[in-house]
Amino acid sequence: MQKGYGQFCPLAKAAELLCERWTMIVIRELVAGSHQFNDLRRGLPLMSPTLLSLRLKQLTEAGVVRRVSGKTGKQVYELTEAGRELEPLVKSMGIWGHRWARSQFEDHDLDVGLLMWDIRRGVNSACFPTRRLVIEIAFTDAPKGMGQWWLVSENRDVDLCLKATGHDVDLVIKSTVRALTSVWMCQQSLGEALKSGELTLLGPTDLRELLPVWLQGSPLARMGAESLAVSPILQ
Repeated sequence: MQKGYGQFCPLAKAAELLCERWTMIVIRELVAGSHQFNDLRRGLPLMSPTLLSLRLKQLTEAGVVRRVSGKTGKQVYELTEAGRELEPLVKSMGIWGHRWARSQFEDHDLDVGLLMWDIRRGVNSACFPTRRLVIEIAFTDAPKGMGQWWLVSENRDVDLCLKATGHDVDLVIKSTVRALTSVWMCQQSLGEALKSGELTLLGPTDLRELLPVWLQGSPLARMGAESLAVSPILQ
């Protein structure tokens, strides 16, 4: 852990723990529902496994996280009561970031794998039919081997695949990485992306019209966008 601030102020003590590099992002993933080590890694692709293990160890020692046996017997990580009390802070930081720290994405900020993982866990699958639904997402400018993804919903449980499933595709979304990222981060509306031609849809009318219902944007970005609508500064 980094050198402390040498202050007894509770904010300083909290910052000593929470302001380590990657720590709040690890907590964000836990709040979002990732509990297995490999799932945490999927949401933190640029964080080394060694550093992730270290941060989880530090959070465990601080009483923010605990290791327990999951349903399969494997060790999983979950937030303690102290950790769950950080959820409003995570949401507030996300809202603040969307309102005041957001900017145009640089190329190095764009990550297809992270985007698709976040979409998979953030889609509003309650509006999906109970039958199998296969949605192909094809990127026109993704790195080699990362250009095609499939969201497969069965009984409204959604899986993410990087290989063709062998099932008929119901809807195809074709997009640049930047366009779909901007839509998911609520920096561009779906209508704007469609009008620009950077995002196109191929499929039956009912599924095309359903897109804005299930692709509502990242929860944190959505809360940030909603806060802008009622910001007294902008009124």
